[in-house]
Amino acid sequence: MTEPSPGPSAPDPRTARTAGEPQPGDASAFPTGRPGSDPATDLLAINTLRFLAADMVERARSGHPGAPMGQAPLAYWLWTRHLRHDPADPEWPNRDRFVLSCGHASALLYGLLHLSGYALPLEELANFRQLGSRTPGHPERDLAPGVETTTGPLGQGFGNAVGMALAERILAARFNREGLPLIDHRVWVIASDGDLMEGVSAEASSLAGHQRLGRLNVFWDDNRVTIDGRTDLAFSEDVAARYEAYGWHVETIDEGIDLAAIDRAAMACRAETERPSLVVVRTVIGYGAPHKQGTEKAHGEPLGAEEARAAKRALGWPEDSDMLIPEGARAPFEAAAARGARLNAEWRRLLERYREADVEAAAEFERRLAGRLPDGVFDALPRFAPEDGPIATRKASGKVLAALSPRMPELVGGSADLTGSNNTQLPGAGVQTADEPGGRYLYYGVREHAMGSIMNGMALSRMLIPYGGTFLIFSDYMRPATRLAALMELGVVYVFTHDSIFLGEDGPTHQPIGQLAALRAIPQLTVIRPADANETAAAWRVALENREGPTALALTRQGLPVLEDTAELAAEGVARGGYVLADPEWPGAGPPELILIATGSEVALALAGHRKLAEERIPSRVVSLPSWELFDRQPREYRDAVLPPSITARLAIEAASPLGWHKYVGPQGDVLAMERFGASAPYQDLAVAFGFTAEEVERRAKWLLGLAG
Repeated sequence: MTEPSPGPSAPDPRTARTAGEPQPGDASAFPTGRPGSDPATDLLAINTLRFLAADMVERARSGHPGAPMGQAPLAYWLWTRHLRHDPADPEWPNRDRFVLSCGHASALLYGLLHLSGYALPLEELANFRQLGSRTPGHPERDLAPGVETTTGPLGQGFGNAVGMALAERILAARFNREGLPLIDHRVWVIASDGDLMEGVSAEASSLAGHQRLGRLNVFWDDNRVTIDGRTDLAFSEDVAARYEAYGWHVETIDEGIDLAAIDRAAMACRAETERPSLVVVRTVIGYGAPHKQGTEKAHGEPLGAEEARAAKRALGWPEDSDMLIPEGARAPFEAAAARGARLNAEWRRLLERYREADVEAAAEFERRLAGRLPDGVFDALPRFAPEDGPIATRKASGKVLAALSPRMPELVGGSADLTGSNNTQLPGAGVQTADEPGGRYLYYGVREHAMGSIMNGMALSRMLIPYGGTFLIFSDYMRPATRLAALMELGVVYVFTHDSIFLGEDGPTHQPIGQLAALRAIPQLTVIRPADANETAAAWRVALENREGPTALALTRQGLPVLEDTAELAAEGVARGGYVLADPEWPGAGPPELILIATGSEVALALAGHRKLAEERIPSRVVSLPSWELFDRQPREYRDAVLPPSITARLAIEAASPLGWHKYVGPQGDVLAMERFGASAPYQDLAVAFGFTAEEVERRAKWLLGLAG
């Protein structure tokens, strides 16, 4: 796109006087913040950001112009004076991370990226919110270079930023050497009123304060407006006092156009090393739009042609301009990019010295950065024999982690206050704290939602593989973060234990019924419910090799038998999502007439039913189907070999909602499942009460075959 010209009669935005805003020449009213800064250039660049955003929204006829117009001075100053980044190398490992937690202000971020020199041409900005563009309504990681994380659901970016700061500390502790600070960056965040209202940000902020994350700097855009109107309709707390109580360092900027105040606050954040920082920035949403600024009308809809012209007139901008980038507006961004390139080059030279000083650590650093797992790591996976059982799959998972931990330093674990129940501890890995920054195990407290969001932030480093545990029922509490992990294709691992009614006496409040179906409904999330200890080991291998999305492991509380043949079959069978575990075995037995399909603890039940049917010479097949997603990716030939289309008598068995199972059992099949909430009782009693018995499997199988009495 050719950048539009203001035309011969338009005022020059570099010199035009501005109504309603301090004038470029008035240093006391619009201070420059640092020696050498030119007020006219600063204001030119800020207004360029404002009106690029406003014009993008006008073109799209949808979007959020108000936040970008109010946040432009803050974002401009952070990006040109404080953020260390290199647009020519967006993946520079030691870059500062910038998180626009209020993702609805995406037009501001796209303007920053374009003006800074990232590979995001003006054509993409003009195509804002359109099909196939790299500038969607909310920022999406990897769609446009320089977008660090997908934001939009409020509070998620905040939680991601906490994870990024934790990742920086963990990686610095592992790799930095005296005089060779390989990992040394900060996390900068712009958050909105809505971000701070969301519960996930409160959870994450509390943990960040406890962890003393001194490299986390959050600037809160306190514009006091949400979609419904003024924030005091629902939000009247003293946020600064709340964050001080969390253990944060707090600064306040009374006017968000005061660049000197922004600079002082940013410098104070950089000087603070023991606490995360919150900067309260008072801004005006829709700044410059005379009839809409400061109101909800500037929030989530275009200004409208007349109001956009009025805003441009008020701020001395050519009224009829569209996507205008005046001469000189890029200069501060280009200077920042040149500084970032120099810093990157210095870091590359440091990396060369690092390679010479510590060959082994340098090799590990580059291996992790490339996303490669350690050679031979899965040789350590335990194998289980029938005499090792019964063993709960949660306990088998713990044994797998204990075996892998010494060989996989990128594994970073945690639990939402259920470490002993989830069996998620990493033996010998240390607990992550400010005093033990190299620890690889996190106590998240009862904060499932924050745990999910923080794990996403750690995974975004591309050098850590985070996993976190809770009960399967509480996957609901972290679902928004799980969904975003899937959207971003992050290799996060969820250890969801207590996976069915068979957790027993805790009762229906803790017994998951619809959770497996809900997780399976998330695109790009792989759900694995292993049948025994060997399938659990195989599931962990799949999860750790899966770099294209998150994996959810659904594990039992109760002990399960180690099944015959899984030591040999599970590795390939789980990787393919499903496999044949048993076929008719007696002499002269014909092909199976019925298929029993099950997951998790119910596979042993399917085998028990299979044996009862064999006593009556009814040939059946047992299929373990631990992962629908993996199975559905297999070639049709494999799927048809496991589930032959010619065998229409099929019974699926899973102690959860039957939703979705009919695609495997077909119109003539049946599902033994849960269609009501459970009850509080020992799990053996629940199995009888809800029909999860070999006798019930046999009865239903005969009915399917027309043999019922």
